[in-house]
Amino acid sequence: VDSGEESQLPKVLMATVKGDVHDIGKNIVGVVLQCNNFEVIDLGVMVHASEILDTARKENVDIIGLSGLITPSLDEMCHVAAEMERQDFHLPLMIGGATTSKVHTAVKINPNYKKGQAVYVTDASRAVGVASQLVSEDKANAYMAGIRDDYEAIAERHAAGRQKKQRQSIADARANKVPIQWTGYDAPTPSFLGAKVFDDYDLTELTNYIDWTPFFQTWELAGTFPAILEDATVGDAATQLYNDAQDMLQKIIDEKWLTAEAVIGFWPANAVQDDDLDVYTNEDRDQVQATVHTLRQQMKKTSGRANYALADFVAPAETGIKDYIGGFAVTAGIGEKEKADAFKAAHDDYSAILFQALADRLAEALAERMHERVRKEFWGYASDEAFSNEDLIAESYQGIRPAPGYPACPDHTEKATLWQLLNAENAIGVKLTESFAMWPGASVSGFYFAHPQAEYFGVGKIEQDQVADYAERKGDTRASIERWLAPNLNYTPDT
Repeated sequence: VDSGEESQLPKVLMATVKGDVHDIGKNIVGVVLQCNNFEVIDLGVMVHASEILDTARKENVDIIGLSGLITPSLDEMCHVAAEMERQDFHLPLMIGGATTSKVHTAVKINPNYKKGQAVYVTDASRAVGVASQLVSEDKANAYMAGIRDDYEAIAERHAAGRQKKQRQSIADARANKVPIQWTGYDAPTPSFLGAKVFDDYDLTELTNYIDWTPFFQTWELAGTFPAILEDATVGDAATQLYNDAQDMLQKIIDEKWLTAEAVIGFWPANAVQDDDLDVYTNEDRDQVQATVHTLRQQMKKTSGRANYALADFVAPAETGIKDYIGGFAVTAGIGEKEKADAFKAAHDDYSAILFQALADRLAEALAERMHERVRKEFWGYASDEAFSNEDLIAESYQGIRPAPGYPACPDHTEKATLWQLLNAENAIGVKLTESFAMWPGASVSGFYFAHPQAEYFGVGKIEQDQVADYAERKGDTRASIERWLAPNLNYTPDT
């Protein structure tokens, strides 16, 4: 009942930081807090620091909560913390989201906010306990003091551990690249060159390619599908959620709530020195239309183990082999915002979250389906492939599709090159934000590599020499590269 008086419930201001377009996890946290007697003010996604802090003052909130899904969000969270320090805030700052961690919060965010306390929250199930402690008159000070001591210890251990881990120069790492025997290699030729668009992709077909395990992880139900449905602890909840998902999925298809679009492309390409891939305009290979820049592992490896870079999987130009690279962008998010907003307007948060989770699963399913068609039809290097959906989820196939922003290709700005090659925004309507997040959020993109030895890996921590080299290759400043690759730096940049 609205009495006309201001709510006496503790207020939590929540926002997904600037540049990030999609965060189901934040929405779940908000619902959980609301169900446990917190008033939640959700500013949504792509929120600037100034709006977050201005609203916090205006609404007189008790806690600010930040979330983010892509690595540039980490730097933005550091900025918000620094702004809270500069503007004399003392509120607790809760940190969460897929890219965040307790170590990052302790090492990068917490030092920027000495007047208050940053607190990492693992998942929605922990949010209520953490928030309750932070607003408790009796327990808050001791709770935050304990966190402060813990984070200082984590930062000290992290610094010591970074010193112990052996790295090598980028020149030595390149000398230890993946040993591929190019002599006699017959690079498969795609069935077409350039980009090809697939409009209004059949959603019914995509249901056969859904990986349901991440769907349950979104709702913080641990287990592998379909075994999770029989789990002694979460089986009943998982089964009810799965049944609700099946009902809504059928409505999405029947009532055309979402439209799926895809664009894929193939281009002549060869590896050139310093871990780059030159992408050519035609088979004559006399004109470069774009360059894909890759990063290389710099940790010292034991005997026989290589230092990987994605450039290793494309034939070097000096071999004379005519090799290729592919790329893709897909979305199942056309119509997502409008329908999710309609659910929220009807105060049906559960349906809004369920709908967005299904849109994400359909986007991933479309990426899986297009990669299968690439291997069997369009690039055709595995035309006799016959894998089950379980095999596809286990990545039993030849070739990889690494995405910019993920471990093998951690630089989000490489999406700009991919968008240029695919003409993705005009082709399927997917835009890139200033932080290179994709909009609509239920979208997936990446490169295709076909070589039989191509595999996924993590670049890991890199050194100043590679960063300087990479900045020169990209024609960018070292400071800019350090900002985009902040989670991968094995050193503290000069301030």
